[in-house]
Amino acid sequence: MRGFSEQPMDKPNPILLDIPEGFCSKRLEIRVPRPGDGAALNAAAIESLKNLRPWLPWAQKAPLVEESETFCRTSYSKFLARQDMPLLLWLKDTHTCIGGAGLHRINWDVPKVEIGYWLRTSYTGQGYMTEAVEAIKAFAFDVLRARRVEIRMDISNDRSRRVAERCGFELEGILRNEARTVYGELRDTRVYSKVRTDDTLPSPRLRPLLAN
Repeated sequence: MRGFSEQPMDKPNPILLDIPEGFCSKRLEIRVPRPGDGAALNAAAIESLKNLRPWLPWAQKAPLVEESETFCRTSYSKFLARQDMPLLLWLKDTHTCIGGAGLHRINWDVPKVEIGYWLRTSYTGQGYMTEAVEAIKAFAFDVLRARRVEIRMDISNDRSRRVAERCGFELEGILRNEARTVYGELRDTRVYSKVRTDDTLPSPRLRPLLAN
């Protein structure tokens, strides 16, 4: 597997990088959405709208199955182009989608990424989100060779904040009036990060998914 070069003068085109589509944690299969995943994703989203509505613009109305399927197919194409890496969370050995996540705002020049995440309502309080973020963080550092990984959230989103802190991210600061809420009000944003300061490449700790 080719990793991302640490040398700016020897930096390959990101689209040529061999990046696995997914990986596993103890209880989860974490992978890029694929064509055909729309119905399972839609069920997870519909169940969770009440909890997600204060934070996510797409949760303001119930998505149609066709819209969820469109998201899955578009996400897969963006992954192939190395523009974005949306992820779905699946219980191992099942076809049960329990949430979504992703590595977003990818800057290959650093490289750096931002982790986003949401969890299906019936699976909250069981440690799944912390487990997923720990695995995604390891993937970002070990496979994408990131030097910086961020998590950002609305200052009022305490659940998201606790996940970031449990996963060892440090609060760098609060951006005042940085964005607007889904209701149009100005909001402050917490910025958490982890960075790799040494030049050594850690040994991969993840078990990639085998291609079907």
